[in-house]
Amino acid sequence: MNVGIIGAGFAGLSAAYELARQGHEVTVYEAAPQAGGLASGFRAPGWAWALERFYHHIFASDRTILELAETIGFQDRVFFRSPVTAQWWQGRAYPIDGANPLDAALNVLRFPATPPLDRLRFGLVVAYLKYGVRDWRPLERTTAAEWSRRWMGPRVYRAIIQPLLEGKFGPHAREVNMAWLWARFKARTFRLGYFQGGFQAFADALVEAVRAQGGRVCLGTPVVGLRPTAGGNAWELRLPDGAERFDRIVATVPPSALGRLVPDLPSGYLQRLLDLKSLGAVVLIVALDRPLTDGLYWVNLDKRDFPMLALVEHTNYIEPAHYAGDHLIYLGDYLPANHPYFDLSTEALFEVYEPALRRLNPDYSRAWVRNMWSFKARYAQPVVPVNYSEHIPPLRTPLPGLYFASMSQVYPWDRGTNFAVEIGQRVAHLLIRDIMNSPNGWSVYVPTHPQAP
Repeated sequence: MNVGIIGAGFAGLSAAYELARQGHEVTVYEAAPQAGGLASGFRAPGWAWALERFYHHIFASDRTILELAETIGFQDRVFFRSPVTAQWWQGRAYPIDGANPLDAALNVLRFPATPPLDRLRFGLVVAYLKYGVRDWRPLERTTAAEWSRRWMGPRVYRAIIQPLLEGKFGPHAREVNMAWLWARFKARTFRLGYFQGGFQAFADALVEAVRAQGGRVCLGTPVVGLRPTAGGNAWELRLPDGAERFDRIVATVPPSALGRLVPDLPSGYLQRLLDLKSLGAVVLIVALDRPLTDGLYWVNLDKRDFPMLALVEHTNYIEPAHYAGDHLIYLGDYLPANHPYFDLSTEALFEVYEPALRRLNPDYSRAWVRNMWSFKARYAQPVVPVNYSEHIPPLRTPLPGLYFASMSQVYPWDRGTNFAVEIGQRVAHLLIRDIMNSPNGWSVYVPTHPQAP
């Protein structure tokens, strides 16, 4: 089959690689000038490594992306470290994890925001979620707020869980189901992984792997429309300067974008796409001439007290020598797509976020600033309410030959490159099975739901 794939993020590239390995003709179209999607990077003058526009790392439990790295010969460029994650509380940062389970447990017990017995209770509940719960389905029937308040206690909820939910989901904090919070604890490991050269280096290697299998990857090439051909047995993919014909299409775009690209989608399926809620991401990156914090990598901030969700000092995890000596700080947040921050210039956003730098280090001075950049994506964090599995659009759309894979469908897992790779492989395998099993080569629309991990 001749397959067109829209999007050269990790889902689209992973689907392309799987299909090309099975002998199918594959062409990937990406509007941006580089591959990688939300994990793509950029380089300032003098930098040896690219830096992600939106902060990224992987966990040691991310088997799918690690296996893919090994398959394409990139495993030697993956490494793991144990940087410090902290929670800001009453004017200082408290480490809340560690290099091993014992260190992490001790740091939780030392966190003074709740009484000692509440901290012990919190640690035991997290251990139960991480190691004792295997079926997430019962958890999606209640909200994370309700479940955690009941089992972790109201003080732990107010001090730890409520700031996390409100920071991550804003106006939707009380809608998010408990399966999402379970997945967050389940997937997290004590060591965090990164790629030599950054995630952009891995994305570029995956592009070359697709090409080595005979696939095409067309960067800087936006798709402006999709429609079935007149005979109904193929698809026309429209580009700004022409059109291409494909037997199958895999779209790895945001749900709303699929609706715009394919006006022929049945109204019921289209409404399922439009009903999916999500938040965008706003990130300011500041390059300093010295460290801001005393060795902290990730600092969770309370948005009731700060104008952003997190401060990430990337160069307390990856050496500044890779970035010409710059000390790199991310100031990031998830916000509704219509939030005014999306329209601010980099300089205006810096004026909003800069006071946080001074709060984390009273010695901070604007004279430390070497450079700054801002990046924004209006689709970055799916919102998963109660019983979300019943509302996920299937990978196989109602239109024969059209498949859809997005981060809104990786549930119960949260967004991330590992699950982008997983859903890309999943949609490729589904397409291959449909070709093998359908007498005329066309797929049949059957609503499906995620399976328990």
